[in-house]
Amino acid sequence: MIYLTNAANIFVAVFAALFPIVNPLGGAPIFLNFVRGCSPEARERIARKVGIYGFLLLLGSLLIGTQVLLFFGISLPVLRVAGGLIVASVGWNMLHQGDDPGNRTGGEVADADVEGQAFYPLTLPLTVGPGSIAAAIALAASHPSTMRSDLVMSLSSLAGAVAGLFAVSLTVYFCFREAPTIERVLGKTGTNVLVRLFAFILLAIGMQIVWLGVHGLITEVMPKAG
Repeated sequence: MIYLTNAANIFVAVFAALFPIVNPLGGAPIFLNFVRGCSPEARERIARKVGIYGFLLLLGSLLIGTQVLLFFGISLPVLRVAGGLIVASVGWNMLHQGDDPGNRTGGEVADADVEGQAFYPLTLPLTVGPGSIAAAIALAASHPSTMRSDLVMSLSSLAGAVAGLFAVSLTVYFCFREAPTIERVLGKTGTNVLVRLFAFILLAIGMQIVWLGVHGLITEVMPKAG
């Protein structure tokens, strides 16, 4: 029973930490803005790919994120600065792009072009960005492995974490797949306002991530300077 309770606690912790950062409901209008010229079948495929890619990215960050950073000699503040600049750049471009989606046409070529963007930028950094990657790495660091002392407890923690990541990714898939429905509810003007709003928020999030990275670098340097 204790193992099921542990798995449930880890599931809630992972889902509660990552869902607000990934923000699939807020990302749905932005996703639709990218895939507007695609066929419904292509939109569904792209939404599914984003969900799968997002799950794999978060899982990799949770399992081996710390080791990868150490292997390449990359600190978490540097990751935040680089990722924050990318997020801010995407938000800036979306904030200043034209309103008219008429330049996006349907057809196989347009579908293929947009499907090529399923990983970048739709998954990374728009859906799973440096904020969620850093959060996944922090979650792993805050729950050290108990493999040597209790194998079953360690496996239950892993199962809960994977289930939490899967739940987040499944929510991304459903929200993105139903993005046209969200647009119909909001209307064209409401959707355009929401896209602009979230583009601005995305820009602000990018700058906040950059600042967190810069602050972390300053914190690392100050003790050495002293």
